[in-house]
Amino acid sequence: MPSAARDPAHRTDDPRPGTPADTVLVVPCFNEEDRLPVAVLREGLEQDPLLGLVLVDDGSTDATRGRLAEVRGGFEARVHVESLPHNAGKGAAVRHGVLRALGGGPRFIGYWDADLATPLAAVRDLRDVLERQPQVLLVMGSRLQALGRRVQRSALRHYAGRVMATLIARSVGLATYDTQCGAKLLRAGPTAARLFQEPFLTRWLFDVEILARLRRLHRQGAAGAPEEVVHEHPLEEWNDVPGSKVRPWDFFRALRDLRRIRKAYEPREDGPPAPGDAVTPPPTPR
Repeated sequence: MPSAARDPAHRTDDPRPGTPADTVLVVPCFNEEDRLPVAVLREGLEQDPLLGLVLVDDGSTDATRGRLAEVRGGFEARVHVESLPHNAGKGAAVRHGVLRALGGGPRFIGYWDADLATPLAAVRDLRDVLERQPQVLLVMGSRLQALGRRVQRSALRHYAGRVMATLIARSVGLATYDTQCGAKLLRAGPTAARLFQEPFLTRWLFDVEILARLRRLHRQGAAGAPEEVVHEHPLEEWNDVPGSKVRPWDFFRALRDLRRIRKAYEPREDGPPAPGDAVTPPPTPR
């Protein structure tokens, strides 16, 4: 795989490794001063004693850092704040936070959008899937609009999302419905660590890269098939919060990034294997 961008340097507020929480969510934040629901995050921590947070300030230029400190106050054992010196993109912020959190040895680790478009109550639903199905490695929230579910998306975002979802499914060769929902939970361990080991090629489509990396690990014999270890869980509630940083022209950037991902991660049918692909040795004669 082509070399990826250099890892951003960072400053850690708390030198102690990890967090004692059972389930740790990474929340990437870039200029979220006006959108970060501090009170709701603190309420979620009070209601779920198993929950911990790693809040990653992705080079914000507003007062986001102060808002993150408000969330952490009184929850220092379960909430950690990380700061990247410049805006590196959502993928880099999530990766940094995941690697930070894995050091604390939680059972489950995930990432969540800072605006809480997916309510924190959904963490328990995704965690229940991992509890009930030990073969599942990754649970992805899915914004399925259906009767009985409170999923509110603008028509433009819904239909643009469906077009993009179809292109993504074809690119990764998986029948995914909604890879871009900002609510994911993984079973912590060596496989999860390997999924986040390398910097991502893209700033926004890192969710797709995770699936591509999982497929690569499967080819190497280091993980189960994505069809068996990934579960999409329809969310009971999702709200289209105003102020999204996704812009119409990002659709075309996403098309470019999809081509980059496919080129970097697809196995070579002829010629040498792609970087990261294992070469299976021939069986030893008996």
